Amino acid sequence: MGAMMASITSELLFFLPFILLALLTFYTTAAAQCHGARRWRPTKKKRPNLPPGAPGWPLVGETFGYLRPHPATSVGRFMEQHIARYGKIYRSSLFGERTVVSVDAGLNRYILQNEGRLFECSYPRSIGGILGKWSMLVLVGDAHREMRAISLNFLSSVRLRAVLLPEVERHTLLVLRSWCGSGGACCFSAQHEAKKFTFNLMAKNIMSMDPGEEETERLRLEYITFMKGVVSAPLNFPGTAYWKALKSRASILGVIERKMEDRLQKMSKENSSVEEDDLLGWALKQSNLSKEQILDLLLSLLFAGHETSSMALALAIFFLEGCPKAVQELREEHLEIARRQRLRGASKLSWEDYKEMVFTQCVINETLRLGNVVRFLHRKVIRDVHYNGYDIPRGWKILPVLAAVHLDSSLYEDPNQFNPWRWKSNAPSSFMPYGGGPRLCAGSELAKLEIAIFLHHLVLNFRWELAEPDQAFVYPFVDFPKGLPIRVQRIAGEHSVLTESTAM
Repeated sequence: MGAMMASITSELLFFLPFILLALLTFYTTAAAQCHGARRWRPTKKKRPNLPPGAPGWPLVGETFGYLRPHPATSVGRFMEQHIARYGKIYRSSLFGERTVVSVDAGLNRYILQNEGRLFECSYPRSIGGILGKWSMLVLVGDAHREMRAISLNFLSSVRLRAVLLPEVERHTLLVLRSWCGSGGACCFSAQHEAKKFTFNLMAKNIMSMDPGEEETERLRLEYITFMKGVVSAPLNFPGTAYWKALKSRASILGVIERKMEDRLQKMSKENSSVEEDDLLGWALKQSNLSKEQILDLLLSLLFAGHETSSMALALAIFFLEGCPKAVQELREEHLEIARRQRLRGASKLSWEDYKEMVFTQCVINETLRLGNVVRFLHRKVIRDVHYNGYDIPRGWKILPVLAAVHLDSSLYEDPNQFNPWRWKSNAPSSFMPYGGGPRLCAGSELAKLEIAIFLHHLVLNFRWELAEPDQAFVYPFVDFPKGLPIRVQRIAGEHSVLTESTAM
């Protein structure tokens, strides 16, 4: 417990410089607006009926309370107290901005469905500074639609069946075959292994980079440094995490740029055909994007396709370890799939096999609901909004908190318990683990495919338990303080494919 609390304290301190810098910036802007001619309260108009709430302390507002670390399977004390006092829609001051916080399922859905009409994506500038101005995460309007269309075409159902399913299985087996040698038990960080799996998969499908190669490993190490900067204070001077991340960003873009130049050279040759069926080739052939746009697109998809999927997989391993009954039912489902696979003489999973993973999808849904990898979204009000008796003025920030809806006891029975059987009925409309509306995550189907295929081979070949206590916390991003250390034991059986060649 002491080690965990020390980790929590260090994580909170890690964010303080960013918070203070952001607040000072926003406070300066707010002060200028306050002394200007325009205010929300016009003299000849009815005073708006704002949601209940309080601005908190001068300058810092309620930011520190909002960001206080808490277990990922809860909304935290701050949110609990505010919901009890103000209800599911309340106003606050966060990061120096006047903000409405929504833990109301109906309003959250309304926000996401009215993207571009009433609301607009609005992430902190530091995110765009490190991911790039053409990153899908920060783009709005037509620019976002164009980038998203490219991603959706690349991740179409046809490609999921024919290209990505075999690739996901191949990379799953590459990871699992590295565990425990020829047998026995071994211990390692499940979170690290999940990150390795998803990174190698994305590097292969984005730029045809093979796992295990020196260039791929260098890119992975640069990416680790890059990710630390994404969640750090935007203080750009030597030695800071943000400064190091910008250096790593330049290195990563250098790799992507070299790959792009090599590909363009191949494509320019007479009668040449580019064999690599990856996102780089897709973007070069299927779009009129500039070089800068392609670089930011590939970098942002490497980020989006790696971080959230790896954490969701680690959470699934964690929740299942604490629910033997779910593991047993999961194993029975996959034993039956393996039996049918063997009867037809197949050595690889088919799309039909994947669609038979019904209870597996229940496990995935429950993992996403309880773990909440994406806790909340950043939006800005672009037109005055009237909702449920409340006025939400143009220019205010609004945060739809998806996690609070997923943990709402009025919507989910025993919401803090891992219960995959709840999903044997239809998923409620309040379930939005990948957002919704025009900005629904383009890679959501790939993410579910990755988890399902990994769990298939995991439960057929291994038993696992926590090597030492660990728990997912929100910092505000979900993370395991100790990296989720697990002890695994190989299961000998006719369904194991881990002794076969890794070439598929």
